[in-house]
Amino acid sequence: MAKPFPLDGVRILAIEQYGAGPFGTLFFADQGAEVIKIEDPREGGDYSRTLGPHFLSNGESQFWHTFNRNKTSVTLDLKTPGGQEIFHKLVKTADGVASNSRGDVAEKLGLTFKQLKYVNPKIVCAHLSAYGREGSRANWPGFDFLMQAEAGHFSVTGEPDGPPQRCGLSVVDLAAGLGLAFALAAGIISSRATGSGCELDTSLFHMAHTLNVYTATWYLNSKYIQGRTSRSAHPSLVPCQLFRTSDGWVYLMCNKQRFWPILCDAIGRRELADDLRFNDFSVRLENRKLLEAILDEVLAGRTTKEWLTVFAGKVPSAPVHDLKAALESSFVQEQKMLQEIDVPGHGSLNLLDTPVRSENNTPLNPAPKLGEHTENVLSELGYSEKEIKDFRQAKII
Repeated sequence: MAKPFPLDGVRILAIEQYGAGPFGTLFFADQGAEVIKIEDPREGGDYSRTLGPHFLSNGESQFWHTFNRNKTSVTLDLKTPGGQEIFHKLVKTADGVASNSRGDVAEKLGLTFKQLKYVNPKIVCAHLSAYGREGSRANWPGFDFLMQAEAGHFSVTGEPDGPPQRCGLSVVDLAAGLGLAFALAAGIISSRATGSGCELDTSLFHMAHTLNVYTATWYLNSKYIQGRTSRSAHPSLVPCQLFRTSDGWVYLMCNKQRFWPILCDAIGRRELADDLRFNDFSVRLENRKLLEAILDEVLAGRTTKEWLTVFAGKVPSAPVHDLKAALESSFVQEQKMLQEIDVPGHGSLNLLDTPVRSENNTPLNPAPKLGEHTENVLSELGYSEKEIKDFRQAKII
């Protein structure tokens, strides 16, 4: 008999779109929770359903499938009294409501704990907005790259003599999605322990600043402004940066003192470990450029692959891959990090598996078609076939 998934029996109602919110609830869906996407039938559902530039052979968006596997879809117009009535019946059966919208939208759609506690006093309402649900920007739209710009991320990314530069990935969206998932999980644990639900909030803006972590602490307490470093180097730990090899680059991270003599032995330059210019972090920082030149010269004697063989398991190091090399890595295969999902009308869809593993394999259900589960869910709530037909004619579902 298969062991239950960690979140079997948890039901989440997700009023979400695009990437940030769906990324957060994906962690719930992959661990066995029932994540019901509530999608507006008048607007074609989640915007990402039609988001390019890459589509499957059946016309469905690859982006959409990335964030919405293992979820169900119910179409419901929450702006109508009939839609609210159905939604409240769903709330009575749910553990949590996850919303991902502009800050002023959740209350307009009746998604807050203040509004829903009378329906289900145990419900947990977790919200992810751009700039928060209160304050002067509550009604502002906002996106990841804007947050990176305003939170200072552009100022610490890229080469010192280059223009301000964003991170190549939507790190704020994804981190905020994880913040939403944590909020939901924390709220549900509390609700099940106390019998009382709650409301939790996160925002892209706040998460972007949170990602500054120690550099924010340095400024707030020492007024130190961290800038960009050459070759993606650590601001103070040396050597921790890109180095040239005979055919490219290798990234070394001797972020503990014990790795420095190990590196010196590995490259055949043991004398560097005892050199007074390089024998601890403080002097290596002072002499970073000199050490960089020395290591470049030594490392240029072999290929990246050859050096990685020498360093393997001893000196923290990594190749600098493009996406092709990264995803075709033998270690990715060894760790079984990829999955294949069968999508009707298309065939096999290849995705990255969840990074959170349990004893069970991740479910392999493709992202749902718009409203695919509406009738089943409404029937479960006690609505008759005629009532469901009437809802559809009235465009409530």
